[in-house]
Amino acid sequence: MWNLSVVTEFILLGIPHTEGLETMLFALFLSFYIFTLIGNLLILLAIISSTRLHTPMYFFLCKLSICDIFFPSVSSPKMLFYLSGNSRAISYAGCVSQLFFYHFLGCTECFLYTVMAYDRFVAICHPLHYTIIISHRVCAILAMGTSVFGCIQATFLTTLTFQLPYCGPNEVDYYFCDIPVMLKLACADTASLEMVGFISVGLMPLSCFLLILTSYSCIVCSILQIHSADGRRRAFSTCSAHLTAILLFYMPVVLIYLRPTPSPWLDATVQVLNNLVTPMLNPLIYSLRNKEVKSSLRNVLHHLGFLPEQL
Repeated sequence: MWNLSVVTEFILLGIPHTEGLETMLFALFLSFYIFTLIGNLLILLAIISSTRLHTPMYFFLCKLSICDIFFPSVSSPKMLFYLSGNSRAISYAGCVSQLFFYHFLGCTECFLYTVMAYDRFVAICHPLHYTIIISHRVCAILAMGTSVFGCIQATFLTTLTFQLPYCGPNEVDYYFCDIPVMLKLACADTASLEMVGFISVGLMPLSCFLLILTSYSCIVCSILQIHSADGRRRAFSTCSAHLTAILLFYMPVVLIYLRPTPSPWLDATVQVLNNLVTPMLNPLIYSLRNKEVKSSLRNVLHHLGFLPEQL
């Protein structure tokens, strides 16, 4: 049974228990959003402008930066719009789009982190065969695959959510349209769908996380066999940025979707961190521990006129 809804729009109530803090939250979230966009655009420019960075690892980092530009853009503009005193209403189609693109980009990032872990596994465990295994063709297939599987997962979750009838009430007790809050508004029994959604949302990240864990277990074993202390340090330095980003990505997923008793305020707080803070931190994580990226960033900032000429 497809959409029998009579609701034509929803009202986003925002982050629970933040009444009267709209101005402060607007300034805070706008700052996060701007820094996220600028940071990831600079990473993109740094990688594109430096031929030394035209390698598979940085190709995948480019795609991560693109995802980190669009991911917060799914919910942040609307949130900033109503925090500035404008309407909190969002159309039915707009709500469907928010949920789809949020999970499409989130799932794509999840698969992308898995691919990046595989890339590091091949680079460290099989360095002599790296250019053969991770060829340009393989890079393109892997990058396209992350988006295709992300789209399939998001389509399934969106269809699961919006096949239900929505006949009122239409107040979404959250700051954007997501699965748990939308199921509460459905005019039907959602127990079985909640279980299917729980398994689907949990199974995909768990599978990716286990693959990442397997890759890094092999990586650690290989690094420990390196006799040179400098070689071990460089290998760990290369992987530490990726591991930090993975932890920042997966912890909110576990807290939001895999807890048996949800807490609206905690979920909203964690999700804001996931939507705005993690994409903002990724450029710092990947640039501060990487001399090549830092050098390319300095060149980009110099050409843009933000840094003086180097002596």
